[in-house]
Amino acid sequence: MSRKLLIPVVAVAALVVLGAAGAYAYFFSSLRTAPPQLALTSPSATASASASSTSGAAGSGTWVVGSGSLAGYRVTEQFVGQSSSHEAVARTGAVSGQLTITQSGSGYQLSSGKITVQLSGLASVDSVAGYNVTNRDRIVQRSLDVQSYPTAVFEAEGVTLPAEAGSGQAVTVSAPGRLTIHGVTKSVTATLQLRVSGGTAQLAGTIATNMTDFGVSPPTIGFTTVQPAVTIEVALNLTRSA
Repeated sequence: MSRKLLIPVVAVAALVVLGAAGAYAYFFSSLRTAPPQLALTSPSATASASASSTSGAAGSGTWVVGSGSLAGYRVTEQFVGQSSSHEAVARTGAVSGQLTITQSGSGYQLSSGKITVQLSGLASVDSVAGYNVTNRDRIVQRSLDVQSYPTAVFEAEGVTLPAEAGSGQAVTVSAPGRLTIHGVTKSVTATLQLRVSGGTAQLAGTIATNMTDFGVSPPTIGFTTVQPAVTIEVALNLTRSA
């Protein structure tokens, strides 16, 4: 083939390759999904009526984590050849613990709380085209060394709740506490939303931290870079026991 013919052929081939790469990037990006952050669910009409009828003293007591509660993490992944990042999200229902809310006059205080998550149950709930996300779960469990450190534990310190905490309204507070992962305990601050409705309550919370602070290295996957920043999420259904 003459040089005059070779140049346009090469140019056309390059355009085809670039076009295919662009199409792949678009296709791949459109087939990555991640669920929204855990949050409070909308209260039912029955729960709202119950909260209204018992407002003023309903919030105090010991609240135990019940069925349907979830905890998990959210991290950022960057795939080779992709300009946009992806949120990897894993969750588990293996959550236990309790909170204690006390009343002083017309006010309330979250006086103590301890939430324990069994890490072996973490399972990815995002999706990536062409990738089995359960492979990530095995890598994460090795990074966390769940055989030696099977749980993550958050212990809340005392925090004053807004006055409307006992009237069925959702309230938001920053709760200092201690987070233990991989055998390392660090001081953290959780952002918590709480709604008390009669004899039940809901709590949703996040903790923004860094896995390297707990001696955990970002998981290594050949075609993926994982950022060390991690957001821990919980959505708890609570029942008053005392």
